[in-house]
Amino acid sequence: MNFNALLDAVRRQPEAVSVSATWTQGRAIFGGLMAALLYEAMREQVQTDRPVRSLAITFVGPAAADTPIAFEVEVLREGKAVSTLLGRALQNGQVVTLMQGSFGSGRASLVEVPALPPVDLPALDQSGPELPYVKGVTPEFIRHVGLRWAVGGMPFSNSSARRMGGWVHLRDAMDEPLDEAHLIALVDSWPSTLMSYLRQPAAGSTLTWTLDFIQPLGHRSASAWYQYCAQTEHAHAGYGQASAGLWADDGTLLALSRQTVTVFA
Repeated sequence: MNFNALLDAVRRQPEAVSVSATWTQGRAIFGGLMAALLYEAMREQVQTDRPVRSLAITFVGPAAADTPIAFEVEVLREGKAVSTLLGRALQNGQVVTLMQGSFGSGRASLVEVPALPPVDLPALDQSGPELPYVKGVTPEFIRHVGLRWAVGGMPFSNSSARRMGGWVHLRDAMDEPLDEAHLIALVDSWPSTLMSYLRQPAAGSTLTWTLDFIQPLGHRSASAWYQYCAQTEHAHAGYGQASAGLWADDGTLLALSRQTVTVFA
């Protein structure tokens, strides 16, 4: 199933969703997809006038392909403007992904601060070629996602550059409107910046992830190309921290991301 078909599946039958091996990253289902599916289950439990503002995600364990996953949502509180929810993805009775979500309606405020401008990336047509899917070399989910490198090193290139980024899009998305589930997958499609520091392949995984959405998203296409750039802030003792942003092609900020990553090298 493509991305939107999986979103439909979790809306229809959240207690049993199977994801094919085409969406894997190593031995686990691609984390961006797991987070997007759990978010979609949450979204079904919230008033439509309360868009998501922030998600805090913990990848507790690897989720296996072709094995049913149950998505459970608990509404912790519904205030006058903000709803707080807790979501769990379970496989074989074990939690594999946890998510705390904050959804809130807008309000009048005296504080108005414009977003910082995006980093200066080469234009799409001046960036590197789209990363091809190569069986046994790239993660399986790359067949669904397109990346074009513009700054920083590739994974395992022994690069000392702190920044990594370029352009990203969903290959199999149609011209449907962009929503937060798409953004979750787009942001997490890029490898950790820490991987580019290594000389040879090694395992790594996201431990925790915080994603903030800049609302409203505006009217954009899920199939368009979006700008992404991440920066390594620190790494020591097998753990590293990086922050990132995702922008539309006109420079509009759409999401801010922060991850703690484990590296087994």
